[in-house]
Amino acid sequence: DLHSFPTRRSSDLVLISTGFWTALFGFFVLLFRYSGYRIIDPGSPLPDLPQGIRTAVLIPVYNEDPQSVGAGIAAMWRSLSATGLEGRFDLFVLSDTTDPDVWVREEAMWNELRGLPGMEGHLFYRRRPSNPKRKSGNIANFCRRWGRNYRYMIVLDADSVMAGETWVRMVDAMERNPRIGILQTPPKGVNRETLIARVQQFANSLYGPVFAAGQNFWQLGDAQYWGHNAIIRVEPFMRWCELPRLPGRGPLSGDILSHDFVESALIRRAGYEVWLAYGVGGSYEETPPTLIDEMKRDRRWCQGNLQHLRLIFTYGFFPTHRALFLNGILSYGSALLWLIFLTASSVQALLDVLVEPVYFPQHNMLFPKWHVWYPEWALSLLSCTALLLFLPKILCLLHTLLTARNARSYGGVGRVLLGVAGETVLSMLLAPIRMICHSRFVLMTLLGWGTGWGGQSRDDRGTSWGEAIRAHWWAAAIGLLWGWLLYRATPSFFLWLLPVILPLILSVPLSVFTSRASLGRAAGRVGLFAIPEELCVPRELADKAETLKGRRHYDPLNVDRKSTRLNSSHSTESR
Repeated sequence: DLHSFPTRRSSDLVLISTGFWTALFGFFVLLFRYSGYRIIDPGSPLPDLPQGIRTAVLIPVYNEDPQSVGAGIAAMWRSLSATGLEGRFDLFVLSDTTDPDVWVREEAMWNELRGLPGMEGHLFYRRRPSNPKRKSGNIANFCRRWGRNYRYMIVLDADSVMAGETWVRMVDAMERNPRIGILQTPPKGVNRETLIARVQQFANSLYGPVFAAGQNFWQLGDAQYWGHNAIIRVEPFMRWCELPRLPGRGPLSGDILSHDFVESALIRRAGYEVWLAYGVGGSYEETPPTLIDEMKRDRRWCQGNLQHLRLIFTYGFFPTHRALFLNGILSYGSALLWLIFLTASSVQALLDVLVEPVYFPQHNMLFPKWHVWYPEWALSLLSCTALLLFLPKILCLLHTLLTARNARSYGGVGRVLLGVAGETVLSMLLAPIRMICHSRFVLMTLLGWGTGWGGQSRDDRGTSWGEAIRAHWWAAAIGLLWGWLLYRATPSFFLWLLPVILPLILSVPLSVFTSRASLGRAAGRVGLFAIPEELCVPRELADKAETLKGRRHYDPLNVDRKSTRLNSSHSTESR
């Protein structure tokens, strides 16, 4: 996410070089259509599944909108029914919901969905009265209750949508490869209309296939599990992947938050493989609709990844998974390192101006000690950083342009080029804001300020000016103070750091305007940041959208919800 600025810290090249080589490998894998390590061939005929194979599809929910969840379940069931193999699958809505109103609507949703053709006896609902260990505890509870009834389980998120054909191919792949413990699909971001979400969906769609092919090339059977849109072999998962509480006190102890990375490392230690099923379609999720929602999610992910500091040297973990732990830690820690480097550079620039240089540090020196600057070193670092950052984008762009059908699916070559340019500019503007937020998250975690477990935003309502000010005022204040000091003392270095300082100063309006669904729709009307799933909507996504249009809120007493909220607020004011 962090794009090239002149002051980029050289040690961060380790992280971005990993992305560079991953994209390079993926580009050549797709260019030469190398299929030696492809687990699923999406172009092959749809396989049949033996009658005795049972697969559970798990949909964990936590204070989610039951309408949206139910529409997704209905769309996936109809897609599965079209394969004729729906009898091999059972669906479980696993609720950790704490809001009583949402809980009632979840049960109503479940009762309504049971009326779908063929659904009776294949859809189950369970709500936990308490929810220890969050999502991982929710899945573990299912395994203890019903896990032995199933050979496989497909784990989804509340916003996940998958094609029934993809489920069938995943089960068939597990049957053909008994050493695979987890098979992860790379989901595509869909259904969001805010500007930042459209840009993220475009980047995910355009760059994702190349990076997924590259990850599969070098990770092979040591891939990562991302916690959703994946199929798991139940028996070894139950036996080897139960997560303990980390002993001690503080933010790096207690329940393991980023459970998916740890579960993939545990099942690999047990002798089973974890693969990434790149090139497989029919796997979708929704991206955060605003920058603030993205930062709320990253706050939880930051603490979860930093917990892996205690797990890197766990006995029996494969080196690849230790490296993946380290990569996850540095994905947030590098932001703090970059901020420290920028701060140290700024302090040094101020000292060079405010402190008189000493040319004769020792007595009786015949010749002065001149301060020497090596501009070629800075230019070399800048050039290497730019190459490692932008060449993967160019390779992904080339992969799209070399296939005429791919380019047409994005609306044509011109729109693809404009989309990449716009995505690059917006990413560069948001990179300093993400840097300073991630740095704050790392410090808060290390200081012992844990994070709660809140529901995720699933709508395009956008960010108000008040919300943006409360979330970003401190970043804007830091940018203003930082810029003012440098401009007063050393204008030349101020210009050098302007690509970092200016986005911090403008963090409030950037957060507001990128959250606007109106701007996202305007971009969509001219074909900017369009994705294939938008121009040619898959059946499952179209079915979910159509179901949402016709579905109503459960209301057994026929009470107007708007008037109820209004009367409640009036009575509260009177009290």
